[in-house]
Amino acid sequence: MAAVGESDGIKAIRELLRDDGGLREVPTGAATHWMGRVFEAQTVGVRLPDGTEGEREIAWHHGGCGVCAVIDGRMCLVRQYRLAMGAVTLEIPAGRREEGESPEDCAARELGEETGLVAERLELVARAAGSPGFTSETTCIYLAHGLSPHAAHPDEGELVDVHWIPVRDVVEAILEGLICDSKTIIAAQAALIRGLA
Repeated sequence: MAAVGESDGIKAIRELLRDDGGLREVPTGAATHWMGRVFEAQTVGVRLPDGTEGEREIAWHHGGCGVCAVIDGRMCLVRQYRLAMGAVTLEIPAGRREEGESPEDCAARELGEETGLVAERLELVARAAGSPGFTSETTCIYLAHGLSPHAAHPDEGELVDVHWIPVRDVVEAILEGLICDSKTIIAAQAALIRGLA
């Protein structure tokens, strides 16, 4: 359903994204290979629109949330080691959703745990699917309004440093390939669009 005052471009995109039986893959069965705390890995048999059969490897995930916190043109980033990347990263405060937890509650919880910050209001700025070809994981990215400091309380085993970096430096680091975390890239873009740099 189109929103009142919606642009022609958005109407065209909405039409391109409507359900299309000519593209839909119909699941025919699934086998679970792994079920952990973070995701479940399955092989899913599918019937393709042309009647042929195929197979997809899917990682089912509850998703996560991240928070773009900016004060006086500086963005709050956490520095931590990521084993999957084999490197230290700079990212916005973020984490995975617990089962049944709302995205906004997750964002507020992660912001508080990692940084000690509390927001009066969280504004959803994007919902990102990092790799929709094989995982259901999506990340909701929020912009924090009305920040106030409190004591941080990271999860056990979560070792993070909090750094306040000018938004323009974050953008430059993204363009240099130094920051490659997608939720942080989206957050920096949201900060620029809203004139927070």
